[in-house]
Parts: sequence; structure tokens; C-alpha cells
Amino acid sequence: MTTIKKIARVLVIGGLVLYSVLCIGLYCFQENIIFVPTKLPDNFEFKFGLPFEEYTITTPDKEQLNTLLFTTDSASKGLIFYLHGNAGSLRSWGNVAMTYTQRGYDVFLLDYRGYGKSTGEITSEQQFFDDAQLVYDFIKTKYAEDQIIVLGYSIGTGTAAMLAANNQPKQLILQAPYYSLVDMMQQQYSIVPTFLLNYRFETGKFIQEVKAPIVVFHGTNDRIIYYGSSLKLQEHFKPNDQLITLPNGRHNGMHNTDDYLNALDKIL
Repeated sequence: MTTIKKIARVLVIGGLVLYSVLCIGLYCFQENIIFVPTKLPDNFEFKFGLPFEEYTITTPDKEQLNTLLFTTDSASKGLIFYLHGNAGSLRSWGNVAMTYTQRGYDVFLLDYRGYGKSTGEITSEQQFFDDAQLVYDFIKTKYAEDQIIVLGYSIGTGTAAMLAANNQPKQLILQAPYYSLVDMMQQQYSIVPTFLLNYRFETGKFIQEVKAPIVVFHGTNDRIIYYGSSLKLQEHFKPNDQLITLPNGRHNGMHNTDDYLNALDKIL
């Protein structure tokens, strides 16, 4: 075997080893890549500039889900169940509530397992969905279902679509949604086989089963979840569903843009 062939063989074998290590690492640590929680101590006291109540919801496997209910000063028009993004905790996500309470809606927020003061850790997509359904069922003890708007942002959009498909809320709102995590993986990590992904979050499948009106917001300069995701979702819309494009909008900071707030005033 010539020296060049030996070098080529070593490079090929080395590349395959590195590729295998990459795939194994992504498979074993995918929860750490998808979910980036901020933990809070059990005795942490939330402070916001508007009224709220704190609830702890116990799961069947005895974990504790921390939730917040913000209430509007005026007569409530209904409730928005807000499923937040993949990073942080309610300490920061609670600040989005004012956008909706100022428009006459109460707001309910959930910290997923391992986020904030919620206990446990996320270990499967079904577990994630079951927790969200448990919280939705709790909300229904306080609000009629035709008063509930399910709103998901980023990682929360797949679960929001699942809830709207399996229940009968008044409306579904998605902010910067993905078509599925498989689709995102193909866009960002095309060399990695998708069968390694345990979290598929198939928003595109779920919205086809949603009877409630659907409104999707997405910025054209979103560098986290590409705008084309919403164009794919739009192909499954009912006649009156809406895609509201935010020109030059980015992934973060949507609540602070005039384009979003003006459109929100029209749909609420």
C-alpha cells in the first residue's frame, strides 16, 4: 500500500470515528441541546409589576410544576395559556404577561420540568406533552374552554399545537414556530441522521387537527427557526387561519415590536 493510500485510509477512518462520536454525543445529550433551563431555589419569590398568583401542580410521578397566573385589572376577556421558549425560567418569562393583561386577558405560564422551581427533568416528548395537558386540565377548572387561547413561542409551539389539536380552545397562536424538530435538524444538522432525534414535536401534523382559528407570527430575519417553517405550516391552514409576517423580525424580542403589537390588537 502506498503512503498516499495509507494516509487516505487513516483520514477516512478518522473521519468516520469523529462522525460516530458526534452522532453519539448528539443522541446522548439532546435534552441538554434542546432544553436550556434556568433553575431557581424553592424559596424564590417572584416580583412583577402586576397581580399574580402562584400554583404548584403535582404530576402523576410526584414532580412539582411551578406555574403563575397573572390577572388583568379590568374584566377579563379570557385566558392566554403561554408556553414559553427553551431557555430561562418564569423569572424572566413572567414579563411577557403585561403585553396581554394590558389587552384585557389573564395569562397562565408554566415552567417545564427542571425549569425555575419546577422539579424533575425532561426525559421524553410524551412526558413533556403529558405535563402540558395536566396543566391545561387544571386551567379548565378555572376557565371555560371557549375562553382559553393557547399561545406557544419557539420550543413551546409544538406543544401548543398538540394541546389545540387534542382539546377545544378558543384560538391557537404560534410565535416563531418550527414545522417539526426533524425539519429543523435537517436544516441545521443535515449530516446527522434524524432517527437519533427523540423529540420530534410535529407541529405541522398537529395543526391539521386543530379546529380553532390559528394565527402564526414569524419574522423574516429569524436566525433560530427559519421563516420557511411557517410557510410550510401555512400549507395546512384552514381558510381563515393567518400567517402574519413580521418584516425584518428576529427570533427574540417579538413582544417589543410595533408590528407584533399592532397585529395582536387586531386578532385579540
